[in-house]
Amino acid sequence: GLAHGGRGRTHRGGKRGITPPESRIWIVMLLLGTCLLYCARVTMPICVVAMSNHFDWDKKQSGIVLSSFFWGYCLTKIIGGHLSDRYQNIDLLFIQIVYPTGGVYFPALASLFSQKVRESERAFTCSTVGTGSQFGTLVIGGVGSLLLEWYGWESVFYFSGLLTLLWVYCMCKYLLNEKEIIIPLGDLAKSLSLSKKAKVPWKQLFKKAPVWAVIVAQLSTGSTFFTLLSWLPTFFKETFPESKGWVFNVVPWLVAIPTSLFSGFLSDHLISQGYKTITVRKFMQVVGSGVSSIFALCMGHTSSFCKAIVFASKAMYKHCGLMRFFSSLFTGVANTGGDLLGVLCVYLAGHLIETTNSWISVFNLVATVNFLGLCTFLIFGEAQRVDTDSTYVDL
Repeated sequence: GLAHGGRGRTHRGGKRGITPPESRIWIVMLLLGTCLLYCARVTMPICVVAMSNHFDWDKKQSGIVLSSFFWGYCLTKIIGGHLSDRYQNIDLLFIQIVYPTGGVYFPALASLFSQKVRESERAFTCSTVGTGSQFGTLVIGGVGSLLLEWYGWESVFYFSGLLTLLWVYCMCKYLLNEKEIIIPLGDLAKSLSLSKKAKVPWKQLFKKAPVWAVIVAQLSTGSTFFTLLSWLPTFFKETFPESKGWVFNVVPWLVAIPTSLFSGFLSDHLISQGYKTITVRKFMQVVGSGVSSIFALCMGHTSSFCKAIVFASKAMYKHCGLMRFFSSLFTGVANTGGDLLGVLCVYLAGHLIETTNSWISVFNLVATVNFLGLCTFLIFGEAQRVDTDSTYVDL
């Protein structure tokens, strides 16, 4: 569980810890935070067909709108990752800047997991909190589809925004002290500057093949996941016009949630049984990227709604395994690259649909990018401490 943060008992040196029950509350609240973040992310894909009809957008314009969600992420993840490492206190980040600038969220989680969660429990904790992404998509997919049908696309945005405000209120009211919510502007400005001791030797890091292996793998999995996330509602609506939105926006995530939890448990179990960390990571990456790519290709060649739902359920699986061991600054750098590629892939998917009038090209794009990232990680990926000196701890 989490080691410290939030309200709780005080330890020597002024650092506060939390009891196991409080730790579980924090994990639940972080899971809900991830859930609401994905509610916001998926609102636009669910509403894009109705909005396209309302505003008379073609597929290229829809692609631009869908990809625009990632622009803010690209600008905030590196800064957010540095702030997380600098403060090393998750409380300060979640309320002050997470929801105004959503790109901070996952770098902050990476900092929390790497500092406060035991390695033997890290995969399951990460998968549990990460399940909020599927749960959030499930909630907005079901409720949002009904709101869209009954009250129009505007109601879906109101629903997501009000739930987020409620989460922020509960965090401020019950988990955070007043002093933890406010970051003095002077301290914030100081934290944005890197001291000489804290400066990251980027040139030395980027000379290491394992670093690039993780970055490329993160680029591919992140961008293809969000390409599918952005365009699948439109695919089902156009390919199977008689289908109900609450079915194709909900069923794939009912499968993805237990799959994600099981993958984290299996990963921790295999490592505890003595299997090498790198072997487990590469195996899980094969399952996460390789198998999902096969099912993505299958979606482009089926005329059965039931089969398409099954294929989508398998294609949307995303293993949370690459970034949990890195500092949040490095996570921010890697995820920023993934978001930049996500902007390109989501837009390119719309361009391909408009140009070829076929969804097969989109699924081919997803499979190709995933395959390149997987091969890079399998060839160059290592599970070892990445330092600037010649020594490392082999895992």
